[in-house]
Amino acid sequence: MTIKYSVDFQDEFDIIVIGAGHSGCESALAAARLGCRTLILTLNLDKIAWQPCNPAVGGPAKSQLTHEVDALGGEIGKMADRTYLQKRVLNASRGPAVWALRAQTDKREYAQVMKEILENQENLVIREGMATDLILGKNDEVLGVQTYFGTCFKAKAVILTTGTFLGGKIWIGNKSMDAGRAGEFASVGLTETLNDLGFETGRLKTGTPARVDRRSVDFSKMELQPFDEKVQWFSFDPQVWVEREQMNCYLTRTTQETHQLIKNNIHLSPIYGGFIDSKGPRYCPSIEDKIIRFADKESHQIFIEPEGRDIPELYIQGFSTGLPENLQVEMLRTLPGLEKCLMLRPAYAVEYDFLPATQCFPTLMTKKIEGLFSAGQINGTTGYEEAAAQGIVAGINAVKFVKNQEMIVFSREQSYLGTLIDDLCTKDLRDPYRMLTSRSEYRLILRSDNADQRLTPLGREIGLIDDRRWQLYQEKQANIIAEKERLYSTRIKEHDDISKQIIADTGDKIKNSITLADLLRRPKFHYVDLERYNLGNPDLNQGEKEGAEIDIKYSGYIKRQQVQIDQISRHTNQKLPDNLDYMKIETLSMESREKLTKVRPLTIGQASRIGGVNPADVNALLIYLEVRNRQKVAV
Repeated sequence: MTIKYSVDFQDEFDIIVIGAGHSGCESALAAARLGCRTLILTLNLDKIAWQPCNPAVGGPAKSQLTHEVDALGGEIGKMADRTYLQKRVLNASRGPAVWALRAQTDKREYAQVMKEILENQENLVIREGMATDLILGKNDEVLGVQTYFGTCFKAKAVILTTGTFLGGKIWIGNKSMDAGRAGEFASVGLTETLNDLGFETGRLKTGTPARVDRRSVDFSKMELQPFDEKVQWFSFDPQVWVEREQMNCYLTRTTQETHQLIKNNIHLSPIYGGFIDSKGPRYCPSIEDKIIRFADKESHQIFIEPEGRDIPELYIQGFSTGLPENLQVEMLRTLPGLEKCLMLRPAYAVEYDFLPATQCFPTLMTKKIEGLFSAGQINGTTGYEEAAAQGIVAGINAVKFVKNQEMIVFSREQSYLGTLIDDLCTKDLRDPYRMLTSRSEYRLILRSDNADQRLTPLGREIGLIDDRRWQLYQEKQANIIAEKERLYSTRIKEHDDISKQIIADTGDKIKNSITLADLLRRPKFHYVDLERYNLGNPDLNQGEKEGAEIDIKYSGYIKRQQVQIDQISRHTNQKLPDNLDYMKIETLSMESREKLTKVRPLTIGQASRIGGVNPADVNALLIYLEVRNRQKVAV
């Protein structure tokens, strides 16, 4: 139950963070670095920043979030750069809007390094303990928290970052135990406290696959997934750019034997057996979900990835399941290369309580309780990157709240981070939310390479970017501007030796003369080609070269998207007619028509934040209204 008013406090803090996963670490570090005395409470000091599922950072959209957290002064990007086992850029053959850096990390090293960072952070105290109750004042404002064993800590703000531990229960077949993850206690009591305060809570499900012994695997039967020789970085801080020896990952596939084994035993899984009915992540389904939902597919990709440099465990990505343990071994041994594998840890499903984030402001402070914030998986998300992004925002705004300053709201036009939080706070999401590039209508503007350009000035204003980082940022931007000016002003003539060589190599024509910028605009010509002909700038680093090239090569698309952003911004407060018949607007998706008809939003801004109304629907609605207005004027 919630405790109110007079309490004997053991210690006093400005901010208390409950949970030390990826969200909790970013929250606590941001709060402490901004001068607030901060306590981080964790169930297990040895599992700080643990990666219980795939030890990896980045990938589509998640890479952009990681860069944005780093641009603001956060830690997750630096951690991935310090502890990577393998790095690859995904979607490299496509445009920069969907480029995605991904790092397989060493999970033990990652946790160890993050713990050291927390332990050495000024203003930050780490303590093992289970928070079970909130302590509130007479006006239902936060006063602190109480632990399971009755210790009370005072604070002006509390951030909930409980991950999958809140009422956590793991399942293997029809067997279950209370746990936040295998081998660790669940967090109890806090859900009841939140319910007593009038919060709605729900149940979600996620899962993790088995781990197998590397020494029992035949990699010769698998497809090699090599690392990139040219290492890319999440952090904009060159101080952490240290190249390491990389490890290979591998690809195998399910077989008809795998599928048949699952179909024959599907009734033994927690979901299909009816033991649980929580919603799991739509974009990261269990292997039994894949077999049932995509029955026409003959096989599914399974990635074999190392969990550490000095440990034998391999992560079987794409093979998460809740089926009984003995069946898991049989299933694994149907995969090419794993016929004789030894399972070190079984897969399991985990259910946990979450707090639908529609009960939060976009600052991530809850609407019911002043000074209470929530971030990470408790808000219904999945993924370390989504958690870290929410964590730094909650940490920043908790400090703003404590100091009685205006809190910060990140917009969709500004960042993926803003898109994530806007979606969480406005859409009625009932399955774990995963960030996707398709969720952002501005993804050509919101790229990984320019995250510092978009957010580092804000990080500096907030106080998370120090003098050294700020100078690095200013030098980088100045170098990009100067290089673009050079590329726009430098010309090569048709009959120059270099031009003749370019024509001979590419087959493209050069008529009279051409600027280096015009060369870069050609589809198959890149900055590396300029360097091949000694037309590049050797004094620039890779990020500066990439920034100049993207700005020039995609300048037309970027300008067009900026115009779209300006138009959307202008239309946000545009009122919608009371009598608009959405069911007759055929350019809208059917789901959007139904939701708009039900909610009857007053403005375009409200319409855009309704769950089921996607950015394409908003654009279609704007076009429909414009055509309708023109027709009225014509009449």
